[in-house]
Amino acid sequence: MVLQQQTLFLTKKKTSTDQQETSHDFIFRSKLPDISIPNHLPLIDYVFQRFSGDGDGDFSATCLIDGATGRIFTYADVLTNTRRIAAGIHRLGIRHGDVVMLLLPNSPEFALSFLAVAYLGGVSTTANPFYTQPEIEKQGKASNAKMIITKPCYVEKLTNLQNDGVLIVCVEDDGDVVSLPDGCVRFKELNEADETELPKPEISPEDTVAMPYSSGTTGLPKGVMITHKGLVTSIAQKVDGENPNVYLTGDDVILCFLPMFHIYALDALMLSAMRTGAALLIVPRFELNLVMELIQRYKVTVVPVAPPVVLEFVKSPETERYDLSSVRMMLSGAATLKKELEDAVRLKFPNAIFGQGYGMTESGTVAKSLAFAKYPFKTKSGACGTVIRNAEMKVVDTITGISLPRNKSGEICIRGNQLMKGYLNDPEATARTIDKDGFLHTGDIGFVDDDDEIFIVDRLKELIKFKGYQVAPAELEVLLISHPLIVDAAVVAMKDEVADEVPVAFVVRTEGSKLTEDDVKSYVNKQVVHYKRIKKVFFIEAIPKAVSGKILRKDLRAKLETEYAK
Repeated sequence: MVLQQQTLFLTKKKTSTDQQETSHDFIFRSKLPDISIPNHLPLIDYVFQRFSGDGDGDFSATCLIDGATGRIFTYADVLTNTRRIAAGIHRLGIRHGDVVMLLLPNSPEFALSFLAVAYLGGVSTTANPFYTQPEIEKQGKASNAKMIITKPCYVEKLTNLQNDGVLIVCVEDDGDVVSLPDGCVRFKELNEADETELPKPEISPEDTVAMPYSSGTTGLPKGVMITHKGLVTSIAQKVDGENPNVYLTGDDVILCFLPMFHIYALDALMLSAMRTGAALLIVPRFELNLVMELIQRYKVTVVPVAPPVVLEFVKSPETERYDLSSVRMMLSGAATLKKELEDAVRLKFPNAIFGQGYGMTESGTVAKSLAFAKYPFKTKSGACGTVIRNAEMKVVDTITGISLPRNKSGEICIRGNQLMKGYLNDPEATARTIDKDGFLHTGDIGFVDDDDEIFIVDRLKELIKFKGYQVAPAELEVLLISHPLIVDAAVVAMKDEVADEVPVAFVVRTEGSKLTEDDVKSYVNKQVVHYKRIKKVFFIEAIPKAVSGKILRKDLRAKLETEYAK
């Protein structure tokens, strides 16, 4: 197949009155050719398409492996359980369009619940089970959840919602004998329903199927409405096509310790694995030695990670005790995996190649590495890949909004059928995020180089303004972490009467280190121009991060205003 080599297009925009050329748009596309995507199908029909009609799906192949118990679910098991649980949910009153909250750790029950709700035509809103009672209540009420599927240990946080009529379904561990609060239903009862009682609903491609919560580029968490069409498109962009980018294959065993309530694990791991016929090894949480033991036992081939996890692999001497040679690929997301860290982890995984991806809840995947494609492309160090296929991207000036050519930094914007439908009950936030031309503004600052590779500089809202100069925290963080006595670091802005903002660093020292503030400032400041110099250093025990691995800079800014205020 001949590749589309023309990846940059100039589009002439004309006014509706005089039809005169007013500007040019620089639009970037994938190096891979577009494919035909069956996004008219409901999500479940698409994911399990190979198991219907003349499909070649192997019903006896392993679909899910419970890393905690060793339970194995074949594709036949998953399909049967999906229909039965959907019938059980329907029997309890959940209908097409109703919202079910999944408040579960990583488990086969999470996967089965999501699939069942989607099969029924319902909407799953996913939440971190470690959220506090007020956080859960706020999301439950905002999403208008009719049911919550959770574990008994979290039920006490749901009392107010239950009193408001929300039905609670509890997933018990094997062998558990738990006395559930009044009104709670045992999950196993759902799986005993008669699937023939469930009429398959009519599902539109524009129906919402998933509704995770995200703060987007700014503000409070909002319900992100992801449609069947959007999720099907996002999955297909990664794994479909006559000559697909070899992201996953049916022979893979994919490790999943990243949280399934996050869109990355839900879309790029769980659903993408099922679409390809691969096996998903589910681990409730990341524990280094347990993960390495499971890689060895199940001959794991694909290990998705975030940079903090890679750092643990690199720093641990325990890796020598395990056979990790089965791993053919590591996929990194949430933040850029720097060359030094990538080189170090290669020594731990001798047979693995490395790919990086970039995306967000609202946009699906924006870009991914082609280092493992069936084409001779190699992603550069520090790049997060090239534009995903069947999509368009542009980089716009943050002040004028004008699109920029290669090697010019601006806000990354993406357009395609994989985008969210919008924020739940928040048309203003939706309009601020998706412009009138259909481009979603990511809030990320980056550029496209001469080889179509995308480099992220930083978040738009995180740039530090020093007397008009822009300072990218990520650049300083790379320098800080390269210091042998620094385990982790984050940089944020601190208000300054003269300069407006100055960069300050939060640093985690190695155990027993006597590293001082002057040592850190001297190390960084001699490597950067004057306006990028670190003005203050605060030593802390750990850098606050989201489950995705992203630094929670708002928490650090809050510390500046309270604990470290002048």
